[in-house]
Amino acid sequence: MKDLLGRTASDWASRGISRRSLLAGIGGAVGYAATPAFAQQFALSQPEWSDGFDTSIPQQAQVRTDKPTIGPETPSYVEAAIQRYADIVARGGWPYVNVSQALKVGVSSPDVAVLRQRLEVSGDLEPVGGNPTAFDSFVDQGLRRFQMRHGVRPDGVLGASGETIQAMNIPAEVRLRQLETNLVRVRSMSGFLGDRYVMVNVPAADIETIENGLVHSHHKAVVGKIDRPTPLLSTHITNIKFHPYWTVPISIIKKDVIPMVQKDPQYLSKFKIRIFDWKTHEEIDPLSIDWNTDQASQYMLRQDPSEINSLGAVKINFPSPEGVYMHDTPSKTLFGNDYRFDSSGCVRVQNVREYVTWILKYTPGWEDPAAVDAALRQSEQIDAQVADKVNLYFNYFTAWANSDGVVQFREDIYKKDDLDVALR
Repeated sequence: MKDLLGRTASDWASRGISRRSLLAGIGGAVGYAATPAFAQQFALSQPEWSDGFDTSIPQQAQVRTDKPTIGPETPSYVEAAIQRYADIVARGGWPYVNVSQALKVGVSSPDVAVLRQRLEVSGDLEPVGGNPTAFDSFVDQGLRRFQMRHGVRPDGVLGASGETIQAMNIPAEVRLRQLETNLVRVRSMSGFLGDRYVMVNVPAADIETIENGLVHSHHKAVVGKIDRPTPLLSTHITNIKFHPYWTVPISIIKKDVIPMVQKDPQYLSKFKIRIFDWKTHEEIDPLSIDWNTDQASQYMLRQDPSEINSLGAVKINFPSPEGVYMHDTPSKTLFGNDYRFDSSGCVRVQNVREYVTWILKYTPGWEDPAAVDAALRQSEQIDAQVADKVNLYFNYFTAWANSDGVVQFREDIYKKDDLDVALR
């Protein structure tokens, strides 16, 4: 079957793009130094609590408003976007962009003329005069707009590989199908979600706190790997633990801890992990365990509170059948990465101090932000039961639109959109 530009799947394959990479944007991981999640969780970096912390890591330009990304009006915005994209499809879609050299300001190439056409069709660039083969400031602005809409770092450069070119050469028909798929999702979340709630969009690795219909704060997130996905859920936050112990899940013991102890027998002591019998709570000598087997998974491995604790300084608890939670991290540089799908299912929160201060602001004894700061300065575990209900939603939106008609797309990281059919 041919696509809207008259190309078959084999035509796309001849250009080095498979269906899977075309749909998923696998190039997004290119250049990302993927180290084991467990090792990154234990990176030896001191937590930082300065008000200006967020400015110390690279920030992706975003268009922010006081309205939630997903709200009561979002379905109508997506419906309007579907009409626009259906019209694009009916007119033949957009051209495939070839890149023989990196395209950026100052470059002149026939490829730029095709790039201009591609950006004009999707509404990222207004038709302008001048030399069509010249990459000028207008093309630069249009490309950055495109990158921002697709969750890509807006550097104004189009290379022969990577996230930008992958997203750009996904056919209009596929994008239309993606919008239709997500319309169902946004409709399901368009009702009353609570006076105060948290919305986590997993494909965007993004968190919003919403109060009385307006966004209070935005936080970047680190969410589950492809093979350890963050589950989707609707629940409520019940408890905040400062300086938590971390009980290592059995899956992580098997996949990560045992191999690391095999490489370094001092690994447990370095990272303040102790072993206990589940029934008697007796501490077990690591030397008594055969680390060439899964024997260690029969015991409770617990990491003491410290500056290198995997959960950082804060753990946010809520009912979850899968046993996941939200937490801080000692590896705060992870939030500066574009690709933030690197946890074992739990959600790490950027600027967790602001996050928990908002959660606890109606809880007796925690109304003053100074109470949170005082708890963070302590070393022992402190529990805070959340008095005012804060709903929590882990959702999966890979396409949406806002009141200005700007359409956003994100990588279908967990393959839930089932878009292969659009290329058949």
